[in-house]
Amino acid sequence: MKNKLITIIILITIFILFYFFVSSYKKYNIVLQVITPTQLIIDFNNNAIADNGETVCISDIDSISTEYKNIKSIKSKYNLSDTDLINLSYLSKEFSEKNILNKKVTFIKSPKVTSQCQYGKIKIEGTDYSDIIYNSGYGIKNNQIGNIEKFKKNLEFSKKLDLVILNHHSNKYHKLDCEYGNAAHDKVIIPRKQLPKDAKPCNFCHKINKKLAKNKSKNILYINNSDLKTVSGNIALYKFDFTKKLKPDSHCSTEVCKLIVKSIQESKESIDIAIYGYDDIPSITSALKNAKDKGIIIRFVYDEAPNPTNTFYKSNNIIKNIANESKSDRTSPEGSKIMHNKFLIIDNQKVITGSMNYSKSGLSGYDANDVIIINSKEIAKLYKNEFEQMLNGKFHNAKLKNNSQNKFKLGNNEIEIYFSPQDKSATRIIQLINNAKSYIYIPTFLITHKGITDSLIKAKMRNVDIKIIIDANSVNTRNTKHKIIRGNNIALKAENYAGKLHSKTIIIDDEYIVIGSMNFSNSGENKNDENMIVIKNTEIAKNYRKFFLYLWNKIPDKYLKYAPRAESFDSIGSCQDGVDNNFDGKTDSQDEGCKQHL
Repeated sequence: MKNKLITIIILITIFILFYFFVSSYKKYNIVLQVITPTQLIIDFNNNAIADNGETVCISDIDSISTEYKNIKSIKSKYNLSDTDLINLSYLSKEFSEKNILNKKVTFIKSPKVTSQCQYGKIKIEGTDYSDIIYNSGYGIKNNQIGNIEKFKKNLEFSKKLDLVILNHHSNKYHKLDCEYGNAAHDKVIIPRKQLPKDAKPCNFCHKINKKLAKNKSKNILYINNSDLKTVSGNIALYKFDFTKKLKPDSHCSTEVCKLIVKSIQESKESIDIAIYGYDDIPSITSALKNAKDKGIIIRFVYDEAPNPTNTFYKSNNIIKNIANESKSDRTSPEGSKIMHNKFLIIDNQKVITGSMNYSKSGLSGYDANDVIIINSKEIAKLYKNEFEQMLNGKFHNAKLKNNSQNKFKLGNNEIEIYFSPQDKSATRIIQLINNAKSYIYIPTFLITHKGITDSLIKAKMRNVDIKIIIDANSVNTRNTKHKIIRGNNIALKAENYAGKLHSKTIIIDDEYIVIGSMNFSNSGENKNDENMIVIKNTEIAKNYRKFFLYLWNKIPDKYLKYAPRAESFDSIGSCQDGVDNNFDGKTDSQDEGCKQHL
């Protein structure tokens, strides 16, 4: 009996200690975003994603910000111009991001809750965050600047910033007090030195030295529509400039969409479609219906969640009802895996593949994607073998590895084809990175793959020039490696446009291009149905390098360190595109990031 009592006491003690350990662990959370210095998003559920109910406001402090409700009285009291206010607001947010972004904090709730915020106090490493703001020279209490001496220094420094308003839609830049600049929807405030090289001054607020402008134009990095396509023998590679398309549509006005419609219309025997999902694009739907009426055999493979109501694309039934045969991966026992391919096979001769989803955002060019069209019976046969397995119900790890030839010579092109998960495609990517000598440029949706990350770090140690652009949403992706990459002195920018940077591309040494549907993740390599292509062709690699650097220069250098919110005035066009860019259930003006500035 005594031994039993001792055992019970020990178990209770262990439980109490475990409880206090868990409570202690849970009291710390990461700050995901700084909306203003006193309005933050904290990752309460530890999923690394900004969710509803995670926006907090600091109860006992305000800060200099264009969104401060009593800003007019502060301007009057301290004799601030509109330009002073914008400059100080820029510095204030930058100060807060440096001190609290991605840091562990403790949040102590107050009784005050609004539709926008849960109010309370924040402690960071035992220090009250309110004290940090108050003593910074940006803090405001009782409508008074907290540390007036630092405020004066901040104001003096702010006048040297040389900030401008950049309107991404017109690609013109304005002075901070320009009425046209402030009226623009697609605007961002950045230092003048971070302007894209092809940005033009506003005629209204800048006096232009035409001779100087003419000389400067010789050095502008720009692209023509012709730069978005490279044709080499039997292959053609297409890219989408998502900086010019700020709202998706179903009009099928892009060259890629028109080519897909034309390929369907000109088909003679068969159309095999393996895509993640479908939005109703009337031109494509009509072309498929007409092809079916002509006796063309249409077969369809697509992704479907275990619970069909959770399937991302809702128009799959349109093609399913047209197709002679169809199969989804819903029947697969591996429900957490997805059929993520995006390829078509026309008449067992032509393959159309890449990173583009068959959606409004993909086909309209709103998202940045790559599409490659290959005319080759041998390559089409390889894709058909992969397609047949899925049509017969073998998805994901149930598929058999294709042991036939996967390397082909087409004119000046050397092409390699890989399928996930059987071919372990990341192994080939790591090999290419390990052999890089000059540069590696990567425009991609995300990087979460440890092996790829490690190989990039080693390449940087060999003095290989590495530049990476990822999608704004992907800085909050579980297992994202962007902090590790930046921490090893690799230049990585998060894009700041409405659409997704949805490419899965690598350019190496003016020699190799990697493209396809496979994200650079463990799931992309080991779980999902994917295809990846490696192309060895100098002309194609050089052309893509030019396009990458064009995108790189359009994204402010600020985002080498910080990340724009996917739906906010940070991300150009995202507040008036009708899209829920950050997947929080709110669109445009409903989203906190899109509240109008004062």
